[in-house]
Amino acid sequence: MSDHTAGGHDVSHGASHGHRTPRAEFYVYFSLIFLVAIPFATLAWVFALIRERHLPVHGPLARAWREAGAITPAIFRP
Repeated sequence: MSDHTAGGHDVSHGASHGHRTPRAEFYVYFSLIFLVAIPFATLAWVFALIRERHLPVHGPLARAWREAGAITPAIFRP
């Protein structure tokens, strides 16, 4: 029989990347990024309102939430 743990490859740590529960640190980063994104999303929303002359589908908070949702996981990606 062969030893599958030889060479430092442990099957239980990395063979499958299952869904991990977000930790408190993730929520702190998400909140901070969301708060910073709100003014920029508001400016982008106002510019889109002026340029297109009708209300955009998503408001500034939805846009900031989407941006924070895209940026925060990228920080924690290995």
